[in-house]
Amino acid sequence: MEQVTLNVKGMSCGHCVKAVEGSVGKLDGVNEVKVNLEDGTVAVAFNADAVSIDKIKETIDDQGYDVE
Repeated sequence: MEQVTLNVKGMSCGHCVKAVEGSVGKLDGVNEVKVNLEDGTVAVAFNADAVSIDKIKETIDDQGYDVE
């Protein structure tokens, strides 16, 4: 199990949290997603054999947020 914390711009409300946590949480291999609006971060626990960090970033980007 790997853990990564991504810096994400554009998240500001509860809808943002639901959009990111919901979409990333549906990916195969993702065990946990936690958005921190105050810090502008998304912490993800995932199985690297099942999903890539690039796929996680792409999924966040598809929701309209910028991953740094």
